Amino acid sequence: MKSTPHARSGSDNQLLIHALTSAAHSPLTALTRRIADAGCSLAESRVATIGNEVSIMLLANGAWDALAKLETALNKLARDENLRLAHYRTTPREPNSHLLPYMVEIISADRPGIVARIVEFFSQQGISVEQLHSTRYLAMQTGAEMFQAQFTIGIPADVHIAALRDDFLELCDGLNLDAIMDPVKF
Repeated sequence: MKSTPHARSGSDNQLLIHALTSAAHSPLTALTRRIADAGCSLAESRVATIGNEVSIMLLANGAWDALAKLETALNKLARDENLRLAHYRTTPREPNSHLLPYMVEIISADRPGIVARIVEFFSQQGISVEQLHSTRYLAMQTGAEMFQAQFTIGIPADVHIAALRDDFLELCDGLNLDAIMDPVKF
């Protein structure tokens, strides 16, 4: 049988799983075991401890019936372990070769609205934020409250990089942020 562009293969069947719970009771082992036991594979994963909580995002691949088995196992796990668990079916992300991956890092004295202003800038430029990690900390030397953020962004290939970098660094100078913007090198 000939495959059509809209035909779904086994690897096109995906289940996105998001669990939130106390970091002391991380369900990572239980979740990955359920994925394997259902006959699915783990395509992507993100685990982050934020405050006293852990956030786990997993993307499972498998045949539609294996995903149905996994959904049943996840519903039981959520009930038995009293987890905040959400899951739903999704489709693979289409490759987007016209987006250039860049890393942006910002460090400054902590104050409200920094992330909102940077995300707004990228949005206005038609640039997607692919990943974001931010944290607050106390400077070792002075004890000042500091802020750090790392963004991975997708810049459309037709955007003039030097002009974008100039505009971004001008924004950061105006907000008194120390920033860099470099291509992702991997």
